[in-house]
Amino acid sequence: MAKVIALSNHKGGVGKTTSTVNIGAGLANKGKRVLVIDMDPQANLSQCFGIQDPEFTVYGSLVGEHDLKPYELRDTLHVVPSTLDLAGAEVELASKIARETILKKLVDKVRPQYDYVLLDCAPSLGLITINAFAAADEIYIPLQAQFLALHGLDKLFEIVDLVRENINPNLHISGVFTTQFDGRKVLNRDIADLVQENFKGKVFKTMIRDNVTLAEAPSHWQDIFAYSPKSYGAADYGALVDEILERD
Repeated sequence: MAKVIALSNHKGGVGKTTSTVNIGAGLANKGKRVLVIDMDPQANLSQCFGIQDPEFTVYGSLVGEHDLKPYELRDTLHVVPSTLDLAGAEVELASKIARETILKKLVDKVRPQYDYVLLDCAPSLGLITINAFAAADEIYIPLQAQFLALHGLDKLFEIVDLVRENINPNLHISGVFTTQFDGRKVLNRDIADLVQENFKGKVFKTMIRDNVTLAEAPSHWQDIFAYSPKSYGAADYGALVDEILERD
């Protein structure tokens, strides 16, 4: 039965989609069966995997047109893409009964087929993200190594508490990791220390270094392991995947 992990941070530009893509690919490289679901209307994750104008999307599943229909990238890695239509789904779902658990019911149908299900959440805390939290077992938070990294996270914690109290009692924040880290900068080191203080016991040892290949890989429709396997990006995400597997 799959472990369902939502990657979330309502601050944009923190490397959330990059992390979802490369954690998913890294787990698949280790022989784990992985399903990645793009929960962002911008569909950046879908584009990173080279999926253009898909017939079946998570939007279609949420509005009841079809069950989850993953695209098979390889035997161990499947993707449910997104579409800009997802931006209007919150209005469309507002009148639905049990609207917060629509995704959970869809994911539960496919969980036995996978080892991991990763949910790439949008940088917002609306109904679509609440659906992701309702379906998830755990939440990972990528944090940019910058001054405002921790600013505004109180709202995320508030939503997580509400979901846990009312919908999904098993939900918890289990992993935090720093992205775009440059060890030469005092500020980056200070932020990393601050993250350790605020999330004791939940912070991964691996920090994702600032690396241009991570920005280049999506333009080639590849994950970092396929695009530049000897890069710092591949080394860091490989180490992070090893930590995830060790925890499990």
